[in-house]
Amino acid sequence: MFSRMFAKRSAQPGEAFGAPGQGSASTIATVTVVVVLALWFVVTATGMVKPLFLPSPKAVFDKFILAVNEGFGGSTLLEHTTTSLARVFGAFALACALAIPIGILMGVSRFARGIFDPLIEFYRPLPPLAYLPLVIIWFGIGEFSKVYLIFLAIFAPMAIAARAGVRSVSIEQIHAAYSMGATRLQVIRHVILKAAIPEIFTGMRIGIGVGWTTLVAGEMVASTRGLGYMVLSASEFLASDVVIMGIIVIGFFAFAFDLLMRYLENALVPWKGKV
Repeated sequence: MFSRMFAKRSAQPGEAFGAPGQGSASTIATVTVVVVLALWFVVTATGMVKPLFLPSPKAVFDKFILAVNEGFGGSTLLEHTTTSLARVFGAFALACALAIPIGILMGVSRFARGIFDPLIEFYRPLPPLAYLPLVIIWFGIGEFSKVYLIFLAIFAPMAIAARAGVRSVSIEQIHAAYSMGATRLQVIRHVILKAAIPEIFTGMRIGIGVGWTTLVAGEMVASTRGLGYMVLSASEFLASDVVIMGIIVIGFFAFAFDLLMRYLENALVPWKGKV
C-alpha cells in the first residue's frame, strides 16, 4: 500500500509534476467504513466487549426503529432530530450573517481588526460549558439561550476564516486591479472577496462542526427534546445503545452537510487552487 502511495505516476493534464494527494479516495473511504463495521460485528458477536459498553449493531438498529416508531423521552426520533436541526442551523445562519461580514471587515480595516480581534481571540479558546452559566443568567433557560450558545461557538472560527481569506489575497492581484483603474470598493468586491471565498467555505465547514459539538452542551439545561438531550438522558440510564444511535444520527447529519458544503465549494469556487 505504501509503495503504491509513493510510486511514480504520470502527471495530470496541466500539471508539471502532479499534485500531492491527487485522485479520488472514495474507494479507500468505503473500505475503511466496511472494515470498521466488520470489526464492530466481530467484537460484539464474540463477546470481547460487554453490551453495556458496546452494544451490537443489531441492538443499535433495533433501538433506532423503536425510537422512530415509539420515541424516546416522550418524543419520537424525528421530533428530536428536527428540534436539534433547527437549533444548529438557526445558529449557523445567524453566524453566517454576522461572522462573515465582520471577518471581512477585520481583513480590510485595521480599525475593525482592532475592535473585534481582541474580543474574538479572548473567548474563542473558552469551552462552551465555561460561559454556559453566564448565558443562562443573561437569557434564561429558553430556546434563545441554546441557539445563542451554539452561535457563539460557530461565530469565532467563521470570522477568523473570513479574515484569513482576505489577508491571503496576493498583493500583485490588488496592484493589478488598481493599475487598471479599479476603485477601493471594486477591489474589495471583485478581487478580495472572490479570493477569500475558499477560506470562508472552510470556516463554514469548521463552524458547523463546532456547532454540532456544542449542541449537547446547549441541550443540557432544561431541554425536553433534541438529539443531545436524548443522548444525555440515555447515558443516565446506561442505555449505551441509545447513546450510540444518537451519536450516529448526529454524525450522519454533520457529515451530510459537510458533503453539501464541499459540493457547493466545487461548484461556486472553480478557481480554487488555480490563482
